[in-house]
Amino acid sequence: MNARAYSSKTFAALSVRNFRLYFVGQLISVSGTWMQSVALGWLVLQITGSSLDLGLVVALQFVPMLFAGPYGGLVADRREKRQILYVTQSVSGILALALGLLVTTHHVTMPALYLMAGLLGLVNLFDNPARQSFVQEMVGPELIANAVSLNSVLMNAGRLIGPGIAAGFIAFFGSAVCFYVNAGSYLAVLVALALMRRKDFLEMRTVSREKGQVRLGLRYVSSQPLLREVLISIAAIGTFAYNFTVTLPLLARTTFHARSASDYGLLMAAMGLGAIAGGLAMAYRARPTPKLLAGLTLGFGAMLALVGVMPTFIWAEVVLIPTGALSIALVSTANSFLQTNSSQEMRGRVMSLYAIAFLGTTPIGAPLVGVVIRYTNPRVGILLGAVVTLITGAFLVRTALVRRAPDSELNAAYR
Repeated sequence: MNARAYSSKTFAALSVRNFRLYFVGQLISVSGTWMQSVALGWLVLQITGSSLDLGLVVALQFVPMLFAGPYGGLVADRREKRQILYVTQSVSGILALALGLLVTTHHVTMPALYLMAGLLGLVNLFDNPARQSFVQEMVGPELIANAVSLNSVLMNAGRLIGPGIAAGFIAFFGSAVCFYVNAGSYLAVLVALALMRRKDFLEMRTVSREKGQVRLGLRYVSSQPLLREVLISIAAIGTFAYNFTVTLPLLARTTFHARSASDYGLLMAAMGLGAIAGGLAMAYRARPTPKLLAGLTLGFGAMLALVGVMPTFIWAEVVLIPTGALSIALVSTANSFLQTNSSQEMRGRVMSLYAIAFLGTTPIGAPLVGVVIRYTNPRVGILLGAVVTLITGAFLVRTALVRRAPDSELNAAYR
């Protein structure tokens, strides 16, 4: 296949004007979000130096999703996604500004950081399922797998850009600037949402307010073996493996004796570079399948184990590139699989359960990994995630072999 045909297939969703606007706005905003993530983690380590405190700050950003995630998905099923995003993105910008002011005025304390992390988590409760299900509203079912993969690319382009800029800003100007930049980056999203053409959106079915709709969503997922198994697998991996905001700064600071945030930023940037490559590969491959998901899980677990045993900072940075590629290929495949195999009126609730599995498990996983690292070292925390991921991959291989789902079942969306 020539370069033009490859490019046309890989970036197909960007031919849709509304998604193109969304993509550009999110790229700017996500870069700011990663800057804030690096600054927040480094700020906690400066104040206390505690892996447990770092784990708690990370965890609090996902506690509301863990306990009330299906409700956030129900709101996304009931209301127009773009209106939800106007609110959540505006509030996120205000919270970032508040974090910057706390640092600038020297009022930043651990209780204040705990509070801000919890408020960010409350916003994510509604923002995440709305953003996930909004993608198909922009591009339609034919391009959803491509759009989800490209969305993963932009998330990790932000991971590649944001940490490097954050490291430089922290070194020369201090942490507060990262929070201010992130606050300003949300304006790009709001402008993109305002410029979208309403008539170009795919008309999606919504649900009217009734009792028991959260329970109905849970029963729906439990009755669909393919959806249920993917969600269980992502929950296990999300709890133990996707704790990079805890493990990587500690790996840089404790294991490799980093003296500045720039080293942590380099580790995050290496993973982001690989994630972009993985996302582009998945954008080219349009169809997510259980077999593909199982293979990606095993590959990610193997690479994560290698990260845990690398003897030097440079080797860890090198291995994080393929680790990032496999990590994003895994989550984008799971994401698009769930969206293409769930019904319209349930999609918000299904994606909220995905958010719980992938992100909402952080309040359990981040402190747990933090405690493991506290009593051992960062390598053990990473290797724990690798072992759980490999076990999960073996489970997915077994279920893929036992249940060879026909094409009609694997493409059950819009039934």
